[in-house]
Amino acid sequence: MDTYLIKDCLIHVFTFLTEEELFRASSVCKDWKDAAETPWLWRRMALQRWVFCNLRLGGEGAPSWKQYFLRRSHLETKMSQGKTGGYTCKSLRGHTGRVTGLTYLNGSSSDCPDFWSSSVTVCSSSTDGTVRAWGAKNGELLWSSPASQNPMTDMITDPQHNLVVTVDSTGLVTTWHSQTGQQMATFPSGFSHSQLLTYTINNNWFLSVGGRLGSVITLAGPDLTKRSTFMVCDSFQVTTLLISPDKRWIIAGTKDNNDFSAKVMHTESLTSEESEDEEPLCQSLPVAGCQAAVFIPTQASRLVIIHTGLQSNNILTVFDICLKKSKYKTEIMVNQVKSFDLTQVSAAQLLLKAKDSNCILLSAGHQLFVYSLNGELLQSFSDHTMPISAMWVDSFRVVTASRDLSMRVLTWKNHRDGKQTLEGRYHLLGGSHSMSRGFTHVVCDYSSIVASVEGTDGADVLKAYCFTS
Repeated sequence: MDTYLIKDCLIHVFTFLTEEELFRASSVCKDWKDAAETPWLWRRMALQRWVFCNLRLGGEGAPSWKQYFLRRSHLETKMSQGKTGGYTCKSLRGHTGRVTGLTYLNGSSSDCPDFWSSSVTVCSSSTDGTVRAWGAKNGELLWSSPASQNPMTDMITDPQHNLVVTVDSTGLVTTWHSQTGQQMATFPSGFSHSQLLTYTINNNWFLSVGGRLGSVITLAGPDLTKRSTFMVCDSFQVTTLLISPDKRWIIAGTKDNNDFSAKVMHTESLTSEESEDEEPLCQSLPVAGCQAAVFIPTQASRLVIIHTGLQSNNILTVFDICLKKSKYKTEIMVNQVKSFDLTQVSAAQLLLKAKDSNCILLSAGHQLFVYSLNGELLQSFSDHTMPISAMWVDSFRVVTASRDLSMRVLTWKNHRDGKQTLEGRYHLLGGSHSMSRGFTHVVCDYSSIVASVEGTDGADVLKAYCFTS
């Protein structure tokens, strides 16, 4: 029989094998080993297991699909097990106040992982008046801004534009270069407490700032030129400020007063050069209150919001947002898709995240709930003894950080019918209860988890857990 025909037949048979079975088959004889080394087999297995694979990210360290598959699967095994020796833990000390913001400056996202990169940089802001950049893997301070007399109250980063944006207790918005820490520009918003939101439209960078008195100011970068001001909830603080995946809509609302409806604003009307002289295009949601909200990341403009019902019960409602143009006017249409009571939820502190088009996660008190958008309770977890203070959700894992000084790591499991479920894996501990009061923030990239721990002495510490392949 033709040698090539035999190899083709073997390759076809090997497509039905798992990774472990393929390894065993490759040890049978030379012909089987040659067939098992076929790059197409490993590429096929990689694309079946992961939504996105990019060999170019591996450079010289990943010359084959087999090496890519083995290294990534080995790393995910370590991240799923959380065993001692599978990761390093560094304490990042230097802040003398509370951490008010924590995010990555550069890392590797779960959707497009670069697990050959040795650089993981996070950024933090604090009430000590400084913003700092840290090397998470080696625990070193990379740069720190000069200490301000005014506490930092919020921070956000834009790695694409090498920007860090902070706001202090007087409302002074400041941009910093993310690589050097050099101050770039400032803008006095006048808001004592602010929410920050950055986004890019048609290659133009914008910053929206939600303030204590209910206004949203939109600035254009890099010099922070004011484009528009819009009143959302008069006399109440803007606590929700989100942008849709298609960058067409911004939602702003408050949880401080259940009588106010959150508002949807058209980004084009907020960011155009004529915005200052014109009333922005806006529409109130047909429900009162905004306890929590999130846009579905896989949908262009699908919004999920938790609000309060007539009997003070929590209700989750899903809306689709679109623009309707007629001959005489243009208006925002907010169409209700689904609404259901959250009968299992009674806690006041709610955190809402979305994974895909039919899966949302809600933390309430010390519990975590997984819902479908049809209102079906898919799963629930009670892994903490105190309230969940922060939550991270991506395509590989869910991490809940709690005031009980622990983080629970859960990973997604794929089933043959295409469904996914969460599996609880392990806890990561934050240190001594005599020195700490619990976790306050958590962020993740593909191979690391960084969280802030509230210190009993008023000086918060960052904990960086980095997994090695």
